[in-house]
Amino acid sequence: MGEVLSQNEIDSLLAALSTGELDAEAMKGTDEIQVRNYDFARPAKFSKEHLRTLEIIYEHYGRLLSTNLPMYLRKSVSVTVASSETVTFSEFSNALSNPVILGIMDFRPLNGSALIEISPNIGYATIDRMLGGAGGTLEKTRDFSEIERIIIEKIVILCMQLMKDPWKNVVELEPMLERIETNPQFAQIIAPNDMIAIVTLNIKIGEVEGFINICLPFSTVEEVIDKLNTKFWYSAKKEDRDEDYTLYVESMIRRAEVPIKAQLGKSVITVNDFINLQRGDIIRLGTKEDEELSIYVGNIKKFMAMPGKSGDNYAVRVTTVIREEE
Repeated sequence: MGEVLSQNEIDSLLAALSTGELDAEAMKGTDEIQVRNYDFARPAKFSKEHLRTLEIIYEHYGRLLSTNLPMYLRKSVSVTVASSETVTFSEFSNALSNPVILGIMDFRPLNGSALIEISPNIGYATIDRMLGGAGGTLEKTRDFSEIERIIIEKIVILCMQLMKDPWKNVVELEPMLERIETNPQFAQIIAPNDMIAIVTLNIKIGEVEGFINICLPFSTVEEVIDKLNTKFWYSAKKEDRDEDYTLYVESMIRRAEVPIKAQLGKSVITVNDFINLQRGDIIRLGTKEDEELSIYVGNIKKFMAMPGKSGDNYAVRVTTVIREEE
């Protein structure tokens, strides 16, 4: 029940209205209820905060792709987040081309599936590069052969496994690839009217540019939707330690293969002598047997060493390390 005014309060209010101190029209608008339109066909299940957190997650994911894909493709790869939005699944599936590369993922331990869509031109460039080509694309799209689908499946599995680390602050993902589809009609994982979040990544492999779309249905991420906010994400994120990062970089460098060669010596001979070389001929070098040899890493002289043997193999024993300033 509303508050009852006394006679003095009523008289004061009437006097204020008569003198113009209060505006009756302005007072009418103070109790109006603000109403917002709500589209029941497109319920707003993902907020802007959720989309922003997903962008942060997939910015990290894009950096991992940029680092790991070049090891397989032997070509520079650049990945950035282009956009994020919410649409119905029917709007997403209707916009897909045919053929298309759709990886259907079991988003364990979450209940449900997710999709990763790769542009056909990126798929063609990847296949061409994996088979020893320059990494070009096709002028006219066509369906993928069985061999091409196997190659694409390996790349999709790699892309899928790289999602573990970006998501670890929200949930410990163990995604599994269910299947690869090239026809969007066979990728109906949820009802057409269900809402999904789409994070679009811009990927560039050499000179070929395309998109990777990550499709996340609300029903799949519903149980962790409260954790998809920047406050929780940053609070759960562990601070990177310099020591751990140094060990990580060191482990990556140790895996890299570099050519190394030992130069026994140098000699100059005539073309005629070179043409007439026979097995058993001796070429006199400019180095004595007890002198140190130059050891090259790539084309850079890095060590001096003495020649010898290790078992049945020829070997060298490093005696001097040549520093950069030398």
